[in-house]
Amino acid sequence: MEIDLKRIIDQVCKDKGLTRAAVIDALQKALVMAARRRFGLEREIEAQYNESTGEIELFEFKTVVESVTDPATQVLLAEALSHDSEVETDDQIGLKIDTTGFGRIAAQTAKQVIIQEVRGAERQIVYDEYKDRVGEVVNGIVRRIEKGNLIVDLGRAEGIVPRKEQVPREMYRVNERIRAYILEVQKEARGQQVLLSRSCTQFLTKLFEQEVPEIYEGIVQISAAAREPGARAKVAVSSRDNDVDPVGACVGMRGSRVQAVVGELRGEKIDIVPWSSDSVRYVCNALAPAQVVRVMVDDVNKQMDVVVPDDQLSLAIGRKGQNVRLAVQLTGFRIDIKSETKMLEAQGDLEEALSVVEGAGEAEARLLLDHGVSDLAALAEAETEFLAQIPGISAAGAARAQERAREIQAERLAAAAEAEAEQAAREAQPETPGAPEPEPAAPAETPEVPAAEAVPEAVPEAEPAVKPETGADA
Repeated sequence: MEIDLKRIIDQVCKDKGLTRAAVIDALQKALVMAARRRFGLEREIEAQYNESTGEIELFEFKTVVESVTDPATQVLLAEALSHDSEVETDDQIGLKIDTTGFGRIAAQTAKQVIIQEVRGAERQIVYDEYKDRVGEVVNGIVRRIEKGNLIVDLGRAEGIVPRKEQVPREMYRVNERIRAYILEVQKEARGQQVLLSRSCTQFLTKLFEQEVPEIYEGIVQISAAAREPGARAKVAVSSRDNDVDPVGACVGMRGSRVQAVVGELRGEKIDIVPWSSDSVRYVCNALAPAQVVRVMVDDVNKQMDVVVPDDQLSLAIGRKGQNVRLAVQLTGFRIDIKSETKMLEAQGDLEEALSVVEGAGEAEARLLLDHGVSDLAALAEAETEFLAQIPGISAAGAARAQERAREIQAERLAAAAEAEAEQAAREAQPETPGAPEPEPAAPAETPEVPAAEAVPEAVPEAEPAVKPETGADA
């Protein structure tokens, strides 16, 4: 039994990856619990593993007394002296407990405690191993799929990829290899849960770090990244070395590096743009591949009005606004994209409003546009002091221009309301009770039978005219 216990301890340590001290501690706790179930929970019992004999010994501690009043906690001095010749009254002495008669129930209790302790030790080892690996990319194998969640075998532990952390339209099968980002390690009662993600932006940046040596070495830095998983992503990069092109380093020879990342993300499109400390240039880069003609900046509200050519408007906005949405996430600026035609219309509106100010015209309208006054509503709501700072516009002129802007707005609203009312009236006309009357009225003139009857009357008149001629000939 001694040899078997040593062998079992060594085998458990090898199979479970546990330390010898953890397994021995689990055995000691199991035997103490079993002994208390057998002899009573009030007993003071301890277990010790004897390395030389390979045996776990149980000791019950009692107080040495002259006269026993509580046999569960006291022992006579004479009996204690037989175990230890130097013991005295009121000393604590540990008496060895015979474990041969524990029985089936005690053995089952010990087995359950051992299983619990071993599992607890396993969970602690997994937690200690993976808590410091948060932020790493790991490889695993999909073992099963539960309610849409992927359960991944990581070797020493199991990870889970929740449905919300999966890339849309990505499908995995059991026993298929998967690569994911360690998002979090949760310590739960049922075990350590390693949360994995394939949809987070950090997964994208970590893949670039693995594929691009310059990023790993710190020469090239990923300053910002934005991503819509499975569709498109934008990455802004900068270089600490003027001789190293950050975009070229990330793209690689013939696009080999970026294509490796795209392949891992299963075809997700990636735009790599240069980062710039100049916010205007940075926003223009972020809107690539669209070309920007003009930018109006509002640094206070972190907002930009961007003008692009008419044929580039759809490219700048992207499918369902995807391109501009990613640019907003990348730069942190609120971006409003307008076409050149619309901007010229806005400039014309401002010129019309400024026409009441003597000497004001196209130049002042362009200045207003550059300062964020992009339409009549913005002009009407702007502060007079702000408008008076524009060269060529006085405080009185600004007030007149604002009043004119409100008048133009009111006229256009009235015209729009009138046009809408006319359209509604035209649409509602066939549904009114009197609507069927105009329809027969039009055909009433054409199918008027008297006109048709007049034809036969004309024919008889023609016949007598011919008869006399024929008669005269005769």
